[in-house]
Amino acid sequence: MATSLRDSSNISLPVEVVPMRRKHLQEVLSIEQRVYPTPWSLALFLSELSLSASRAYFVAKSGRRVIGYAGVVMAGSDAHVTTVAVDPQFQGRRVGTMLMLAVVEEAIARGAISLTLEVRSTNVIAQALYKKFGFVSVGLRKNYYIETGEDALIMWARGIDTASYRALLESIKTSLFREGILCTAPVIGSSAPS
Repeated sequence: MATSLRDSSNISLPVEVVPMRRKHLQEVLSIEQRVYPTPWSLALFLSELSLSASRAYFVAKSGRRVIGYAGVVMAGSDAHVTTVAVDPQFQGRRVGTMLMLAVVEEAIARGAISLTLEVRSTNVIAQALYKKFGFVSVGLRKNYYIETGEDALIMWARGIDTASYRALLESIKTSLFREGILCTAPVIGSSAPS
C-alpha cells in the first residue's frame, strides 16, 4: 500500500506499507521500546516472522525509515491482531489506519471471517481506530497487562468476509483519499519472509 502524508511543514512524505522482514527489526524494536512498557524481544519477532503460514506482519515506511508496524495471526477462520504500533513522531497521521487496512485485508485473503484483539482499557485512541474497522467490545480481561495491572478490552469484528464489511473498508480508503493520502490496495498474500 503506497500512501503519502504531510509533515508539520506540509511537505508530502511518501509512506509505503510492506511485509515486515528481518532487515526492519532494528527499527521495529526501537519503536516497540518507545511505545510499550514491556516490549517484545528480537527473539519473539524472529519467531513470529518464521511462522509465515499462520502469521503476517507489515511495516509502514517513510523513505527508508520504519514508522510503524502491525501483525495478525490466523487461527482457522478467526484472526487475531497481535500488535499495532506507530512511531510517536508519526502518530495522528493515519499510519495506524494504513497498517490496519493491511492486516485486515491480509486476514480476509487468508480466509478469516472474524477478527479479534485486546487493547488497554485506557487507550481510547486505539479503541477509536479499531471501532472504525468494525470492532466492538465484548468483554474484559482483568489485569491483563501485568506490568501496569491494566485491564484489556476484548474486541471482535465479525463478518469481515461480507460485502458490507468490504464496503466499510472502501469507505476507510475513500476517507484516506479525501484527506490527501493516496491509497492503493496492499499486496495481499505477500507476507512470507524473503
